[in-house]
Amino acid sequence: MGRLRVCAVSYLNTTPLVWGMLHGPQRGLFELDFRVPAGCADQLASGAADIGIVPSFELTRLNLETIPGTGIACHGPVRSILLISSRPAAQIRTLAADSSSRTSVELARVILERKYGASPTLIRQPPDLEAMLGSADAALIIGDPALRIDPARLPYYSYDLGAEWVEMTGLPMVFAVWAARPGVGAASVAEAFRDSCRFGRERIEQIVASEAPRREFPPALVREYLTRHIVHQLESRDYEGMELFFRYARELAEAGAPKAPMNAI
Repeated sequence: MGRLRVCAVSYLNTTPLVWGMLHGPQRGLFELDFRVPAGCADQLASGAADIGIVPSFELTRLNLETIPGTGIACHGPVRSILLISSRPAAQIRTLAADSSSRTSVELARVILERKYGASPTLIRQPPDLEAMLGSADAALIIGDPALRIDPARLPYYSYDLGAEWVEMTGLPMVFAVWAARPGVGAASVAEAFRDSCRFGRERIEQIVASEAPRREFPPALVREYLTRHIVHQLESRDYEGMELFFRYARELAEAGAPKAPMNAI
């Protein structure tokens, strides 16, 4: 049958998860492909991939089997999920959304509605901050493009959605999980995915030395991001936060909040 096809996210935050698959004992076990988060979900949905690191919100619409123990989460500020606005959050009426991850879009909608009472209309746009703010009140930028922005230097309101979620709920936020198509046998490969993550987390300095120049980031930013902001090893409290996020998103949908078509976000 050949090797299982694994779709991983191309952003920096995924690097420790796949470090063992790229450089360690798990190298050669899987056929790896790299895409943005929504692209990984689409690869699974189409059958082009067997396993993928997918935005957690995709679990509400796709029939997938979660591979437990590893993923991408935060227990406070995440740094790479930024809502940047020309006005206070409660006054946001239009939101230009980076279409790379549907989870981030849903998280922005949940926080704006539940915490600030805002229900903005969503506009799909590439992650160009000034262009986004030229057509909407606020912009949602995620992943590596967000890491290239220093919120403290911007003449705008800035909201770290990881910090906003944890402050609002007291629980972690899970942005992405490994998941498999039915019948793939997720349980049989779960240990390899956990071991690859452990291998990467134990070699953060190697990752910093490799990824900082490749992505043109300062080494200190990469080190701080991967050690202080991103959580890769998930436990019961992380999944509790994920389930609450699903509930809030479902309640928002049932309330009929403004929403862009799924293929637009």
